[in-house]
Amino acid sequence: MKAVEISQPGGPEVLMLVERPMPEPGAGQVLIKIHAAGVNRPDVMQRKGIYPPPPGASDLPGLEVAGEIAGGDLDGTGFALGDKVCALVAGGGYAEFCVVDAGHCLPIPAGLGYVEAAGLPETFLRFGAMCLIVQG
Repeated sequence: MKAVEISQPGGPEVLMLVERPMPEPGAGQVLIKIHAAGVNRPDVMQRKGIYPPPPGASDLPGLEVAGEIAGGDLDGTGFALGDKVCALVAGGGYAEFCVVDAGHCLPIPAGLGYVEAAGLPETFLRFGAMCLIVQG
């Protein structure tokens, strides 16, 4: 699959299109065919070399994605092949396909396209958690 990797720390010019193996979903994970990826502060900081990926996470940037379920462990997830979802991932979103825990996926709200949906997960999940803390 095609992916965008960081060739060295620096500006946007260090992002390079490369070929990578197709990721393999494990138990409780789904494979998403990416249609759009969000760009947020950690992605920029990772590109600059001042924010390393978490241990065990993909070295590819991209923490928010939108696309369609293309495979994986769908039992008990409520998702089916072809469902349109957005997701918060630990990295690897700048690629044609990405693996994510099914619990980190959200259905794309009606009326939103992939580009708009790719910007939802970080904001929605972080804001939702903050609301629980304030109310809690």
